[in-house]
Amino acid sequence: MKQWKHTFKLDPDRELSDEQLDRLCLSGTDGILVGGSSGVTFDNTVDLLARIRRYEVPCVLEISTQEAIVPGFDLFFIPIVLNTRDTNWIVGHHHQALREYGALLDWKQVVTEGYIMMNKESTAAQVTQADTDLDVKDVEAYARMADQLFRCPIVYMEYSGMFGDMRLVSKAREVIKHARLFYGGGIDGPDRAREAAKAADTIVVGNAVYDAFEQALATVQAVKDR
Repeated sequence: MKQWKHTFKLDPDRELSDEQLDRLCLSGTDGILVGGSSGVTFDNTVDLLARIRRYEVPCVLEISTQEAIVPGFDLFFIPIVLNTRDTNWIVGHHHQALREYGALLDWKQVVTEGYIMMNKESTAAQVTQADTDLDVKDVEAYARMADQLFRCPIVYMEYSGMFGDMRLVSKAREVIKHARLFYGGGIDGPDRAREAAKAADTIVVGNAVYDAFEQALATVQAVKDR
């Protein structure tokens, strides 16, 4: 994870053929991130994991709901939404999950993500009640909070559904001392992949997998060739 430049994010609630999954997993991407903002269940997460496990690519579960916690992944990413108006997305859901599973966790597999939600129209921002009206100082403050106050290994700038402001992403990266900066949102082909990879450490390609598959696949080589 510390060296990842590219990852695909796959949604258990969306359709992907065996041929498409084969090409994604053998593409040279650094990892497969499994997660979604809605419709994620234990059953569809288990099904997707079983399909991915036929390949050697690292596979990570981003936990968005307690009901869809599935063992067998290489790592478990735990989002902490820094700019939410609802503290359940900072400590509430996490507290409930640890009541149930805390004694069973292998903490070496657990990675916290300090999320900064940036697109108010996205499902994720609406579900988490995120305050997305942020200027440069706000973004820098949240990046520092995740990196230096909370010591999250990942700071994640999420523009899900649109291509973000790379100037803001770069500003966040400038103030981060320890964490790896992930960027997700609107990467629909090689050009935007290269642009995002200049601003962030790791890019996440999600919706394009389902909307423009060949373009999504081409993002791997675009990033690796930089």
